[in-house]
Amino acid sequence: MKKYQIIVIGGGAGGLTVAAGAASMGATVALIEKEKQLGGDCLHYGCVPSKAFIEASKMIYSAKKAADELGVSVYGQASLKVAMEKVKAAIADIQVHDSSERFQKLGVALYYGVGHFIDSHHIQVGNGDIIYGKRIVIATGSKPAIPPIEGIQEINYLTNESIFNLEKTPKRMAVIGGGHIGLELGQAFARFGTSVTVLEPSSSIMNNADEEIKPYLNRALDKEITLKLNTNVLKVENVGNDKLLTIKVDGKEETLPAEQVLIAAGRKANIESLHLDHASITTNNGYITVNDYLQTSQKHIFAIGDAIGSFPFTHAAGMEGKVAISNAIFGLKQKVNYESMPWVTYTDPEVFHLGMTENEARQQYGNKIIIYKVGLDMVDRFIAEREKDGILKVITDKRGYILGAHAVGKGAGDWMQELVYAKQHGHKIGSISKVIHPYPTRGSIVQRAADQYWREKLFESKLGLLLKKYVQWFR
Repeated sequence: MKKYQIIVIGGGAGGLTVAAGAASMGATVALIEKEKQLGGDCLHYGCVPSKAFIEASKMIYSAKKAADELGVSVYGQASLKVAMEKVKAAIADIQVHDSSERFQKLGVALYYGVGHFIDSHHIQVGNGDIIYGKRIVIATGSKPAIPPIEGIQEINYLTNESIFNLEKTPKRMAVIGGGHIGLELGQAFARFGTSVTVLEPSSSIMNNADEEIKPYLNRALDKEITLKLNTNVLKVENVGNDKLLTIKVDGKEETLPAEQVLIAAGRKANIESLHLDHASITTNNGYITVNDYLQTSQKHIFAIGDAIGSFPFTHAAGMEGKVAISNAIFGLKQKVNYESMPWVTYTDPEVFHLGMTENEARQQYGNKIIIYKVGLDMVDRFIAEREKDGILKVITDKRGYILGAHAVGKGAGDWMQELVYAKQHGHKIGSISKVIHPYPTRGSIVQRAADQYWREKLFESKLGLLLKKYVQWFR
């Protein structure tokens, strides 16, 4: 039986971070992956293919928009098959960085198969090898959650794991779920010519977004897809080559025909096959329970990523992986910290979220907060590009420390990164005002918000009055 200092179960973003980091530190590492290739859901079914497909859809949208605005005629139908070939090419390019050869060169022992616990230190891979781990990190990720809808198992539905195999643009698509995946892919397919209807059971999309952000996204999406809120899917059935959904909208039943049905109703942790009971590992609501150090109920076993149900993002799993390395390899007591965890919804326009919303900040701090807002129509670059419908919103405490930052607009996921750095490293928003931003960049919108801090400090406070008197006296 082979023994390792670290066994990692799962070869996705989080697991690869741990395996590479631990091996680089000189630990003996085994990595178990159930699929034939490393990379996990993000590379093969999630972040990479979806963003490649979204970019292809933006090219179509931009071409048509430019034609309308500049008097150019555009003809023909974009090929979904060609777009999906580009998606697969992007996956193949990135796969090189997550190749078996790379990790073997790092000294990582690779085992392909489904790993499960024999006891708290022994893992069996399929029906074969049993290996020993002094410490173990679970990073098995998640899969699409399939809602218990009548008839759902009788239809050939799509998920993020199968949708990129389509080669023909569907005429009509029903999307069950108005979260990140449903909105991103729904809008992208609409730009290829599909009539898309998104079905969301709650009263609004993006429930965890700041309330002031939502109207901007709603306006943009309403131009391209149909949003049905307060909607539950009661039944689905095959009708010829199509599907028929029976839905209840605001309490009233109606039917909705669709050529394809995409299920985007959340995620479910991949932990069923682990036999966690053999290692006495505690779970809660389908996720592994961990403490602030990412330890499970067995202190030598750690869990990260979607398996613990914290933030369902690749960058969150990567951050958690770094914490797990510190604690598992060096025996440190580093706590995981999500206070500066950002996320982006890659619709067009993009939605950026960091920290507290205004409602959350008011619940905790009352009126002891300050809000800085800048519309995209106040920034020259957005005006020049005719992309003016959006907003930046920063929430701080009375001293100027950032509690939350939110934005909706073209490329928001890129030009908001400055605020992530400032919040994570404890800088006041005013410090960004002193950073030189090239003109005219989109990022200057952040500086505009920071300028408001000094405007209030210097011109609208008691200090401002004193400065004015001093200037009058000095002159």
